[in-house]
Order: sequence, then C-alpha cells, then structure tokens
Amino acid sequence: MSRTDQVQAELLSPDELNARLADHAISYLPLGTLEFHGPHLPIGLDALTAHGVCVSAARRSGGIVLPTVYQGFGGGHGHYPWTIMMNGGGGISEHLNATLTRLEDFGVSTAVIFSGHFAPEQLEMIDQVSAKWNDRENGALKVTATAVNRCPTAPLPADHAGEFETTLLAGIAPELVHLERLPPADTHPAVDPGGDPYGLHRHEPQHPLWGVFGPDPRVAVLESGPTLLEHMGAWLAETAAATPSN
Repeated sequence: MSRTDQVQAELLSPDELNARLADHAISYLPLGTLEFHGPHLPIGLDALTAHGVCVSAARRSGGIVLPTVYQGFGGGHGHYPWTIMMNGGGGISEHLNATLTRLEDFGVSTAVIFSGHFAPEQLEMIDQVSAKWNDRENGALKVTATAVNRCPTAPLPADHAGEFETTLLAGIAPELVHLERLPPADTHPAVDPGGDPYGLHRHEPQHPLWGVFGPDPRVAVLESGPTLLEHMGAWLAETAAATPSN
C-alpha cells in the first residue's frame, strides 16, 4: 500500500492527513471492547471488526480512520473470562466528544461513530452523543452513529461470536479465527431448546457453544469473509455519504 492509499490516521503525518481530508473530509471513529467471544475468536473481536469495516469504508469514500477505542459497556458477558467492560458510558462519551471537537477544528465535516460492540446500552450511548452533537447551532461537523448490527442488507444476521462475527473477522484477519478450538459438531451438536441459538442456555459453561449467541460458527464459510467485509464497508461508506451536511 502506498502512503497515498493509507487511511489509518495514526500512520499518517499531518500533511498526509490534510491531503486526504482535502479530498473527502470524513473521519471514521471505530469503537469496540475487550470481551469473551468463545475459544475460537480473540477478545478484541468487536474492536477488530469495527476497525476493519471502517478501513474498508474509507478506502471507498475517502477520509481517515482513527484508532479504535477498546472500550464498551452493556450486554450479558460482563463476567465471562477476559471480558473487561466499563461500568457505564460516561467515559466513552467524554472521549468521543473531545475527539469530535478536535476533528471539527481540523476541518472534518462528517464523522461516523461505528461500534462493533452492539449491546443496547452502547447503541443508546452513541445515538445520544450523535444527537446531542448535531443539535448544536452552527456546527461545521455532522455526526452519524451506527453499529455493525445495523446493516439492513447484511447477508448474515448479526450475532455474538457466531457465524456472522466469525466470518467477518475471517475477512479481516483470518489468522485469528480458530474453529478447530471448538468441540466437533458431530460429537457435540448445539442443542438449543426451541431451536433458539440466542437463548439463555448458551450462558451455561457445559454448552458446546458457551458464550456464543447466534448461528453455529462451525458452519461458517470462512472463504466468504472478504465478500462480507466488502459488503459491510460499502454500506458504511454509503451511510457516511448520506450524513446530512450544513
């Protein structure tokens, strides 16, 4: 990748950042967390997928991608191994607002807050940050907040460590996906009462898909990961382009 194709802000000099923003004054702000995603996926999955989708979008739409914020809160995995959650969204909101203030100073006209962690509490927080920011009078920067589960045309339903998240990470960093660390499906089938792969029984450590909520990742077609990533990136780029301007 040439320097002119680089979209990650932390890898660019001030002149390079200014050049990219002069063409398309868009900045993507990925959010994630550190959270258990089964034995087959890394704890940073939410942040890794958020960043990967943002990079894919920026390569389409122009603009830059800020480093991922590895903070999140809410959801039902707070006490799982190696899950590190915030107690609330105040610190994350403060970080986002400080970042948006500086981006506006730098001439950014559109900012997209994009969360890979989509617990309801997290989504409410980013929506509130966006709404409050856009309610200001005479603000030059407009904000859109969305998340990996909000793509209406995604070819797979959003889940937690299931087929969707496993496939998406395979499109970004396939070396981090280890389906062989899950028990074999033929000897350890996913027994889900009522056929519900999102049921509370998945919280039981004896379940072969403990902590996985969604379709069985063992059926994931990892080779389709790049296609899923491209689809998500195109959707997010369109979302950025549709952000109302002044």
